Amino acid sequence: MHKNIQNFFKKTNNKNFSKVKKSWLEARNIYQQTEVFRFGNPIVDDWEGKVNAWPLDEGLIDYVDKTNYYPTENDFSNFNVIANKKLKVEGNLIDASIIDSNLLETQLHEIGGNEANVATGYHAIEFLLWGQDLNGTKKGNGDRPHTDFSLRNCTNENCDRRRQYLLVATELLVKDLEEIRNSWSINGEARRDLTESSYKDGIRRILTGMGSLSYGELAGERMKLGLMLHDPEEEHDCFSDNTHNSHFFNVIGIQNVYLGKYKNLGNNLVEGSSLSELVASKDKKLDSALKKSIENTIFHMKKIVDSANKGITYDMLIGKENKTGNLLIQNAIDALILQSKNIEKVAKLLEINNLQVEGSDSLDNPEAVFN
Repeated sequence: MHKNIQNFFKKTNNKNFSKVKKSWLEARNIYQQTEVFRFGNPIVDDWEGKVNAWPLDEGLIDYVDKTNYYPTENDFSNFNVIANKKLKVEGNLIDASIIDSNLLETQLHEIGGNEANVATGYHAIEFLLWGQDLNGTKKGNGDRPHTDFSLRNCTNENCDRRRQYLLVATELLVKDLEEIRNSWSINGEARRDLTESSYKDGIRRILTGMGSLSYGELAGERMKLGLMLHDPEEEHDCFSDNTHNSHFFNVIGIQNVYLGKYKNLGNNLVEGSSLSELVASKDKKLDSALKKSIENTIFHMKKIVDSANKGITYDMLIGKENKTGNLLIQNAIDALILQSKNIEKVAKLLEINNLQVEGSDSLDNPEAVFN
């Protein structure tokens, strides 16, 4: 993606812009398979906010259509750092004349203590590439023109600063991904933190990651909440309409961890000892039940992917009047909940008594969502 952006800046045309967006989609699908490591590993969870913070107030970064734009509390959604070289924050002046890593990572990201003030990571880049999706639950994603980055035929002003923001945000993402890759290397901090823990704590972490992503995060915050509200603003990859793939590859990541195998960038299978083998040695029926429930979730997620590939994307599926689409989403949610219950059964089988799986009001206390 970084290389494609550099080429796009040399020849700023629609063909090269499409290549950049395609590379974002490819990079995104790979990253989504790693989210299962988050919840059981504090080092990963602390790091994750730099690369995958969501949702974000787009107005912090660039121009927005404010017709149906509702920023969060304690927001800086009028900042538009691309258009403004000086920003005033709680009485203090920020020099934004140079868009660099210090400005984005240190001064702007989650400014004011608000997690929606996202200045870095996949979704900031996604917004810069696609722009706002102004179609609600109707067909269409963001449609930013490539000329927003053109120095010769600039649209929507500040194309030089927009180019700089995109480049810096992408370089930061590369740096942050390298950081976590190194943290999982032979002598890396994350690897040591896990391998030097006790046997039961290691198993607990694996199951916490699988269970929390399955239940509270994916079934709850990313799917049920948006379905309850019929709100496309709750769509995970809302600018690009890539949500179907993000959810699908989250589940592939859970399956990878349980089976102890995955396909690398060369499409070669990498495998080793697995949690599945351990469970099967104690209870073959439960191992089979969990594997089948994950496969069932993948089946229902694949239906959502197939729908998107036919032009009915995730934001359209959660529309209030789309009963068929709503059912597709609910079936996937139900599959995730069943999968989560089997993960909890595995924890009991392996005598992991302190499993703490992330919850969600949308699943556990629906009335609180509307209150």
